[in-house]
Amino acid sequence: MKVLYLEDDFNLSQTIEEILNDEGFLVTCVYDGNEALKIIYEENFDIFILDANVPKINGFTLLKELREANISTPAIFTSSLTSIEDLSNGYSSGADDYLKKPFNAQELLLRVNALLKREFKYQENSIKIVQDVYFNVKLDELTIKNRKISINPKEILLLKLLLKHKDECVSFETIYQNLWSYNETYSDISLRTYIKNLRKHLGKEKILSVKKIGYKLILKKEL
Repeated sequence: MKVLYLEDDFNLSQTIEEILNDEGFLVTCVYDGNEALKIIYEENFDIFILDANVPKINGFTLLKELREANISTPAIFTSSLTSIEDLSNGYSSGADDYLKKPFNAQELLLRVNALLKREFKYQENSIKIVQDVYFNVKLDELTIKNRKISINPKEILLLKLLLKHKDECVSFETIYQNLWSYNETYSDISLRTYIKNLRKHLGKEKILSVKKIGYKLILKKEL
């Protein structure tokens, strides 16, 4: 599990890094908000541990920006800012947990593991389509590198249908029946647009056109 740890107190950062490393976590330590933002957009992490009061971009502003960018990675604040207003700012910015300083390292580990366990349950409902691309069948969410991707309702229906029949050809007739209700007129042009949009997110090679028959979502080679 990869952890991004934002903490400007070098000694505390090194101590927590050692403890997390001993528990099998791979920790990347950063010391200001700008540095954290840069590396988060370059790499994937399983959890963020963030100090709120750090240089350049404070933790609250940083997490708010990440949530607005649809980065849903679980986040814990560790902070000496302990007023109700501070806690409110932390949670409203998108935090999953808030741990007041000074804190016990074992308590931090318990909270990290609890969040990751919850996230794992979320992932159980997710189907891997290709590297870093998942579709959550219960939430109807397509995510790429932990970022939620906006697709329209008929594209969601189409993707779910193709996933249900993965590695099989789904006929045009079946697609029309599932995407359009009885009082709607199906559209070949719209279907081609939906396929084009899904290919843009999943990769052109993932959805195969079967001439005059339908479409096939290819998963076997990736899984």
